[in-house]
Amino acid sequence: MATLIFAVTPGFEVGGTVFKPEQLAVLGAAVGADARIEMTTFKQLYVEMQEERAEEAKFKLQQIGLEVYPAGFYTKSLITCNFCKGAEEAGLSTARALDEAVAGLAAPSPLKIGYSGCALATGEPLLKDIGVVKMRDAYDIYIGGEAKSLKAAPGFLFMERVSEDQLIPVVRGLIQYFQDHGKKKEKFSKFIERVTADALRAAVVE
Repeated sequence: MATLIFAVTPGFEVGGTVFKPEQLAVLGAAVGADARIEMTTFKQLYVEMQEERAEEAKFKLQQIGLEVYPAGFYTKSLITCNFCKGAEEAGLSTARALDEAVAGLAAPSPLKIGYSGCALATGEPLLKDIGVVKMRDAYDIYIGGEAKSLKAAPGFLFMERVSEDQLIPVVRGLIQYFQDHGKKKEKFSKFIERVTADALRAAVVE
């Protein structure tokens, strides 16, 4: 019997990414006892279930406030800190807008985007493909983080003091350039090495 895999996340609030008990109860009932559920490193649940029942299950999950995204070679939902400095100071509304703008976009390889609301960077944005750090009233953007393999390394500062109005266009521009010029299964860090940060910066500014 054919199966389908999709990703589920509760979104985020002050305090982090949290599934409510009632959401997990509905999740279990909606996908069925024969489904397979895997916790990923980017705070999503991957659900593998019967394809013929998947659309109905997705609808039920969205009805209780869960977000559903495609699994595989897509931009993952935003990986955030816990907004410990509060919703306004840490930029919770900006993070939500960024998540809505980038999550679920097709990409040459899975793309992780991190966000932290202050310089403590507890959401580890520098280990993501694209990382955003709120610095008072502006944002620093890092790219090229690699958390896995023997060559794991933090990302480097790509642009600093980016305004709130420009944050989403810059991040979307990076993703668009990766979509247009990346090779199938090419990691974003390797892509940056191949095309150079200067070329990326020129494309985003243009």
